[in-house]
Amino acid sequence: MKGIVLAGGRATRLSPASRATSKQLMHVYDKPLIYYPISTLLHARIHEILVISTPDQLPLFEGLLGDGSQWGCSFAYAAQPEPNGIAAAFLIGEDFIGDDDVALILGDNIFYGVGLGEHLQQYTDPPGAVVFGLWVPDPERYGVLELDDAGQVVGVHEKPTDPPSSFMIPGLYFYDHSVVEVARSIVPSARGELEISEVNSTYLREGRLEVCKLPFSTEWFDVGTFDALLDAQTWVASHQRRKGLLIGSPETAAHREGFISSEQLRALAAAEDQDRDLAKSGYGEHLLRFLEFEAR
Repeated sequence: MKGIVLAGGRATRLSPASRATSKQLMHVYDKPLIYYPISTLLHARIHEILVISTPDQLPLFEGLLGDGSQWGCSFAYAAQPEPNGIAAAFLIGEDFIGDDDVALILGDNIFYGVGLGEHLQQYTDPPGAVVFGLWVPDPERYGVLELDDAGQVVGVHEKPTDPPSSFMIPGLYFYDHSVVEVARSIVPSARGELEISEVNSTYLREGRLEVCKLPFSTEWFDVGTFDALLDAQTWVASHQRRKGLLIGSPETAAHREGFISSEQLRALAAAEDQDRDLAKSGYGEHLLRFLEFEAR
């Protein structure tokens, strides 16, 4: 399975802070926001990743992430000139996807949970589409799953006034390679966008949509507003200070999933590459602490 990180959009809800930069380049505590969705893909053992952003911001992502080899990955880049919908990512990434299955994660979504990676790895060879159900106390704000008595999805409802369940769909989706043709077949919505909900509904009508309920303990943030950004920063800072380990770190995710060796991680921590002077910020110390923890 390959992965796509969708990091486009205008982020108007974060204006004026987002006027000169992409939302996904803004920091959540000690890391750029885009590090978190990349780490989620790595924990799912997905290491061929396409980053999609606006033409003006794309060089900044390339400067930050490079070709991915430092994390044992392969990164590609593509532009989305207009915010024409989440599902447009599959058409933009058609050549990248090829005949492979693909995961799509929104660049402003943060996931964290013990065993989350192992949970996701069970669904990286989907016979159709997999959406992830997350319990929330306010499902009416999101796309909501309607489930039958056996826990199978029978409907997807966008911001319903009377939610059929408390399970919403966060910004992470797994698809087989036919998603490109599905995306090509759907009609733009009234707002002129190719909606991801219509992609999921197409798979549902074909009987090829599966739901995976994430553990109740899974933490999730949709960093689209100043309050959500502050909540995410506060949560990450609190947990990192208490535990002394990193959350949303591509370096530690790559090491844990076997993409880089201990020696490679130690080299990153030592900031031997002067363009990644991690030691002065204390980030390198956290990476070394992770290695000590893993060795126990």
